[in-house]
Amino acid sequence: MKTPQYITTTLPYVNSKPHVGFAMEIIRADALARYYTLSGHEVFFNTGTDEHGVKIYENAQAANLDPQSYVDPYAEDFKGLIELLHLKEDIHFIRTTDEHHIKAAQSFWQRCNDNGYIYKKSYQAKYCVGCELYKTDSELVDGKCPIHPNREIEIIDEENYFFKFSKCENFLKELYKERPDFVVPDFRFNEIKSFVDGGLQDFSISRLKTKMPWGIPVPGDDEHVMYVWFDALVNYISTLGWDGDLDTFEKFWIEGKPIQYAGKDNLRQQSAMWQSMLHAAGLPNSHQIIINGFINSGGQKMSKSLGNVIDPYDIVEKYGAEALRYYLLRHMNSFEDSDMTMEKFHEAYNANLANGLGNLVQRLMKMITSYEVDISDINFDHEPVLSFHSSTIEKERDFNKMMDEIWRLIGDMDQFIAEHKPFKKIKEDPETAHRDLKHLATELSRLAISLYPVMPETAATIQNCLTEVKIPEQPLFVRMDS
Repeated sequence: MKTPQYITTTLPYVNSKPHVGFAMEIIRADALARYYTLSGHEVFFNTGTDEHGVKIYENAQAANLDPQSYVDPYAEDFKGLIELLHLKEDIHFIRTTDEHHIKAAQSFWQRCNDNGYIYKKSYQAKYCVGCELYKTDSELVDGKCPIHPNREIEIIDEENYFFKFSKCENFLKELYKERPDFVVPDFRFNEIKSFVDGGLQDFSISRLKTKMPWGIPVPGDDEHVMYVWFDALVNYISTLGWDGDLDTFEKFWIEGKPIQYAGKDNLRQQSAMWQSMLHAAGLPNSHQIIINGFINSGGQKMSKSLGNVIDPYDIVEKYGAEALRYYLLRHMNSFEDSDMTMEKFHEAYNANLANGLGNLVQRLMKMITSYEVDISDINFDHEPVLSFHSSTIEKERDFNKMMDEIWRLIGDMDQFIAEHKPFKKIKEDPETAHRDLKHLATELSRLAISLYPVMPETAATIQNCLTEVKIPEQPLFVRMDS
């Protein structure tokens, strides 16, 4: 029996609508979940929304709303991505305001406290509300957070609960040593190793309720609420039923291989803080953390003030979900920062989808149906295709490379048609023409299987055309004018 697979995204903050950066993260996680499903694994796929913290509280106040009323519409926007982006229908969606999550977070806190990893003290520290993280002077540039330079650094001066991060330094070093592929890519792994080697400082895990009431109450202390990161990270196990029905948790977290997708700004939280928290609670660690780069637009970070934020809802409305999945998986670097503009997207859509994949399927199925080629014995054997992609996906986690392999197959099929010209050969040598077209139909079945994890609706349409021996009822991708 194959190992159960647990795959999760981070939980995005619900202080704005979804942007294309998170769409990239969740599409990659979905493609990996689909790959493992096709490989015969039982898969638990998780996403959701992070709804507590100072940033949410401030925005709700500015909008004259209570925090719950503020986050609810945004949470629905993120949940809407499931249908919008053709994600797996059995995906689990958790909100950190869900009652079962609140209960699990409090139980997790209590376990860490019982194990001696939580204490209380007065302190003063610099805090970036944009990151919801405490900052050292070395992390600031001209006194500001480099990720949120438009926000003033706050000075926190109060009594809080702290997590004994410093106590976990040797544990993390051993974990990293035992797991050479714990963080992907390597340069991000080296980055977190360097961070831990520099020495760990205990971090605050609560805020005074009088100053910031929007959070999960600390067990046994009504004056404090949990620090947003401590609360949110627990979602990875609360969604599995930890602290409740343990069957799912044991299958996917203990017996399985938990894989977490995250952006580069989440490296510390996912690969050091969360792993230390699990250790403190006496629970197994994650199997692997996959770190994405950022998406910039026109050489600049996407921001509302610059007017260059790309909305996945807008793209899907015009081009369709399959086109967005294609572009983010093939044209955005798997690990480095990438640049995306609608001009680049439009060009890639017409060249590689409308004129490329779509045109190939249309031409080939027209020849097969017109020349009455017998393709009744075409099968959809997964194993050779999965074996072909196993190194790229299971070891390297590189969807860029997988997509390039798929498009090489498309290019080879186009070249075969150009060289063998079955549309001419059908009159002179129909037997050879039929054999050539049957070969192409077999290659098209391989293409459909290869596309299933990355472009599932397109894969299903191609498979249906082959099974029913018909031309697509409408072009897979209609060429778009500028």
